[in-house]
Amino acid sequence: MIAQMRDIVAAELAPTAMPDHPGGLAAALYAGRHVEFFNYGFADDTTRRPITPDTLFNLASLRKPFEAALVALGTLRGELRLDDRVSKYLPELNGDTIRRVTVGELVTHTSGLLLPTDHPPWPNDSYSREQFIGMLDTFAPPAGVAPGKQRIYSHAGYVLLQLVLERCYGKPIHELIEHRILRPLGMTATSIPERGADNRAVMDAAWMRRVVQGYSDQGMAIGPPGDQQSYFDVPGTGQMFSSVRDLASLIAACVEGRSVDPQLRDALQMTQREAFRVDEKFGQAMAWETVHLPGLTVVDKPGGLNNASGYIGLVPARRLGIVLLANRGDYPHEIARYKILPALVRLIAAR
Repeated sequence: MIAQMRDIVAAELAPTAMPDHPGGLAAALYAGRHVEFFNYGFADDTTRRPITPDTLFNLASLRKPFEAALVALGTLRGELRLDDRVSKYLPELNGDTIRRVTVGELVTHTSGLLLPTDHPPWPNDSYSREQFIGMLDTFAPPAGVAPGKQRIYSHAGYVLLQLVLERCYGKPIHELIEHRILRPLGMTATSIPERGADNRAVMDAAWMRRVVQGYSDQGMAIGPPGDQQSYFDVPGTGQMFSSVRDLASLIAACVEGRSVDPQLRDALQMTQREAFRVDEKFGQAMAWETVHLPGLTVVDKPGGLNNASGYIGLVPARRLGIVLLANRGDYPHEIARYKILPALVRLIAAR
């Protein structure tokens, strides 16, 4: 059946990564403890460096499930509570609205927070920590919007969540994710590098040679390899980098979890539970989204920038998952949610 699964995935992915498309694509399929890799195109069109399972991509918002896992693990260990107000950890917040927001509302995008950094037209400036706190203090939601009453996707909410976690534990976010999530899962190729003066990730030469060049959906190179796009001049707010091989370990822990520390396994499962129902088809968990399709529920997370695209999709009931990483903007990741995963579930059900 693995061969049939591989054929299903390849048939959908290959047309999206033809030679006339910029950059390349790496994918990993996890199916009942078996992993299959798919590689297309180039990490760098100029040097013709091919994509491999170990090529390092900018994860964009695929970083958010890691921060959600920190929150879940902290609640299970009694270190924080979902109903803690953010002002407990950041008493310097003075705004009437932001002081009422809870950790649970941030991690499920239900805080109502929406800043100019969250939507087009994207700002040209970057913001210091003090400026960010100032924006939070002056934020006032429109009529009908209140903490916990709706789902509004917010990048700024997760930057605020980072500050909460760092204050809670007294450690920078990259250390928290590395020690509490990455090392226990054996994810050795995933990191949040420091941002250098040139706005690039601080990596040694060997690691930088594994990083992709990013492209627009029209094929224009955007930024250098290791470009750390961020609207915030705050340590730790740059991009996370990883490979599909490493992310396959995350998928395995999310849908299997047998070889993972039981508390971390429970935390990963906790992040996948729907916390807010948007409509009859979509729901919101902790970072993850829930998509209710005929015959299956997909738990997934898309992410992207103007030069990067990513997707992780899970079907825990079938011990199934897939990750797609592309070094171009606007890659059509919906094919995994609506075509690949449903087709794989139908194949498994027909056995």
